Amino acid sequence: MPASHSANSASLQTAAANPAPNPAAPISGKTLFTERARRRRELMRAMGPSAVAVIPAAPQRTRNRDVDYPHRQDSDFFYLTGFTEPEALLVLVPGREQGEVIFFCRERDRERETWDGRRVGVERAPEVVGADHAFPTGDVDEILPGLLEGRDRLYYPMGREADFDARVIQWVNRVKEKVRGGVHAPREMISLDFHLHEMRLLKSREELRQMRRAGKLSAQGHIRAMQVCRPGLREYQLEAELSYVFGREGCGHAYSPIVGSGDNGCILHYTENSEELRDGDLVLIDAGAEYAGYAGDITRTFPVNGRFSEAQREIYQVVLAAQLAAIDEVRPGNHWDAPHTAAVRALTAGLVDLGLLSGSVDKLIEDGTYRKYYMHRTGHWLGMDVHDVGEYKIDGEWRELEPGMVLTIEPGLYIASDSDAPQKYRGIGVRIEDDVAVTRDGCEVLSADVPKDIDAIEALVGSAR
Repeated sequence: MPASHSANSASLQTAAANPAPNPAAPISGKTLFTERARRRRELMRAMGPSAVAVIPAAPQRTRNRDVDYPHRQDSDFFYLTGFTEPEALLVLVPGREQGEVIFFCRERDRERETWDGRRVGVERAPEVVGADHAFPTGDVDEILPGLLEGRDRLYYPMGREADFDARVIQWVNRVKEKVRGGVHAPREMISLDFHLHEMRLLKSREELRQMRRAGKLSAQGHIRAMQVCRPGLREYQLEAELSYVFGREGCGHAYSPIVGSGDNGCILHYTENSEELRDGDLVLIDAGAEYAGYAGDITRTFPVNGRFSEAQREIYQVVLAAQLAAIDEVRPGNHWDAPHTAAVRALTAGLVDLGLLSGSVDKLIEDGTYRKYYMHRTGHWLGMDVHDVGEYKIDGEWRELEPGMVLTIEPGLYIASDSDAPQKYRGIGVRIEDDVAVTRDGCEVLSADVPKDIDAIEALVGSAR
């Protein structure tokens, strides 16, 4: 077996207190370093004895010919390691006397680093990641089967990468070949998702700090887009303002931004962002910054010319009232569906008041008639992924909200130009979205810095001219 590189406690503390300058694997200080170690221990406790977990880094993906997409680390892998490079693998072996945390990564290579950038390397990996031992990625086929021997359960992210699934099966079969020597391979292969994703669903104090920052930076981008907006610009020019603000702070987009003006605001996942902004239209921007691996996710809708028309104001007020009613339901002990139920009731009542729907509010909700103008749910979990992990139901029932959960609240109304609604409402799409953390006694709106009150929006739009 090739020699490993190990970390001692002194070097781990030094790395935690003095983050290495290598941009390939930034560490956010002692707190995050310690927290990732705690996460690994918690996961190993959940796995139980006689188990092993194998968690791969995200592969590098080709964009075109010999050009790759910018690498974005797999969220589960990053959550446990803080390591940003591809071609890496984390193995957790609870109770292993020689060390429970084994790490594989690329070796230093002067020529490749000249072309592609610096690497942490095997020698420094233990102190950077907090692993007991590190080996070159090229040695994984030789070493990994031995780590599976005698283990009853193998946890890994099944079904995400077909090539990795095939390698895992090969490693297990290698162990099975030794059965006559008294060695047994894992008898169960279990998805890693349940235990790990339940951990990720409940954010720690440090994670909430990161998410507050993501919310603030996301808000800055939206504010800038409002300030520069004017008729005659194109949607992609507002997108560019978001990109500038995010990039200035060392962030990227957490997802492909939506900048939909006019009828484009009625397309839920519109991303062309190419149309001209017309005087008298609304523009809907759904965008968020990704900070330290955590996503912001904000939507605001505002008039291109800085003034809501009467019809736009009426629809906007209905959506805003629904959003506030939904946020009011975000507190411990309420179930996941409570904000959605509140939003649907407020939206339906508003549609009846405006004459867009007729009949009993209860009946319209029961029949789902409101879905003509509101066809999605009111939110989703938020975290390292913009549509973050975690179950929404437990044993068939909506789960209760708990402190540390973070969700979006995003009701909307979408009245397409070809609908049979009254003419004055056609082509109006409004969505208002905020990031909301469940606290001990209620909730905290992480994206509160960007205004959503009509008067505040009108004062802001076009103010940079």
